[in-house]
Amino acid sequence: MRKEQEQERRESKNQVLLDQSFMKMAIQLAEGARGQTSPNPTVGAVVVKNGTIVGLGAHLRAGESHAEIHALQMAGEKAKGATVYVTLEPCSHYGKTPPCVQALLEAEVTRVVIATLDCNPLVAGKGLTLLKQAGVEVVVGVLEREARQCNEPFFHYVKTRMPFVTLKTASTLDGKVATTTGNSKWITSDIARREVHEERAKSDAILVGINTVIKDDPSLTARMYENGKQPIRVVLDQTLRIPETAAILNDATSPVWIFTTRRASLEKADVLRANGIRITVQQEDQLTIPFVLQTLGEAEIVSVLVEGGSRISGAFLEAKAIQKVIAYVAFTLVGGEQAPVAYGGIGIPFMKDAIKLRDVAVETVSEQELRITGYPLWTDHINS
Repeated sequence: MRKEQEQERRESKNQVLLDQSFMKMAIQLAEGARGQTSPNPTVGAVVVKNGTIVGLGAHLRAGESHAEIHALQMAGEKAKGATVYVTLEPCSHYGKTPPCVQALLEAEVTRVVIATLDCNPLVAGKGLTLLKQAGVEVVVGVLEREARQCNEPFFHYVKTRMPFVTLKTASTLDGKVATTTGNSKWITSDIARREVHEERAKSDAILVGINTVIKDDPSLTARMYENGKQPIRVVLDQTLRIPETAAILNDATSPVWIFTTRRASLEKADVLRANGIRITVQQEDQLTIPFVLQTLGEAEIVSVLVEGGSRISGAFLEAKAIQKVIAYVAFTLVGGEQAPVAYGGIGIPFMKDAIKLRDVAVETVSEQELRITGYPLWTDHINS
């Protein structure tokens, strides 16, 4: 009896390790399409028969086939009696594509391993229930944390209908984002800047303030990912000071959306609109971060990368509108009381009220800098 129990424990442990191994591959497939499927989540799927991978798939673009469909098509008849590993609960409703649960049942798979359930009310456990009712063995929660992290903007958006905001800063060791003369090129290394372009490619939109546009004249594109979906470029410009010669107004890489106020020139707004620029006017004297984010959310912008200067970062901090922080810290010192810092604005008066971060990760990017990532304590944990 003991030998049988020990054998069962060994087999169970081996199965857990196998499940984790194949799920890790499914997550890697999902990560490969991150940022290209919005407003849908990124999903990866692996079909395994007798310990051998017979099908692989990823959801590549909204409105196209889901990961499970690609994997099942690759597996063909070998899918019968197989195990399917999928990073997100298979859909059970008709949308732009047929339900994946139906395809799994038609393929006669016998086991489905799911990393995490879908929080979308259209799915939310229904796919799991339908599979179980059909006699399919279902396992849930394998590498759940990793799978949820892959889709953290999607989960946030479904819950709040507001974009997931990642705020990126690059500063010196003494907290400066530029020198006293305003010079900021370059605080970080080429390696760090490549990482930022990767982050841009994963985002639906990049947001900056008008001061950044006037001072740096950035293109705000993911220049190392030209073949992928480029993020929308969002500028906060309260009085439409943007120069008509600005780089972002003179290329068609991706749409440009400008948020302004009733203080802006109507004539200039009309000129910009005639040139294909989307102008959104908040009928007040000052732009507010909630107005901007609500407008973006209504347009199904799921994720926003904020790369603005000190004033913009401070405004998002004061509005508690940050879900994730990415801070590059270079091993340099510039000093200067007047040199701008990463976060401006009024600031927090008492240290006891300082915003703490959870799930902090500190990694060395190069010999010149660190990358620190974390989530402000007002945000939901990715496992919640």
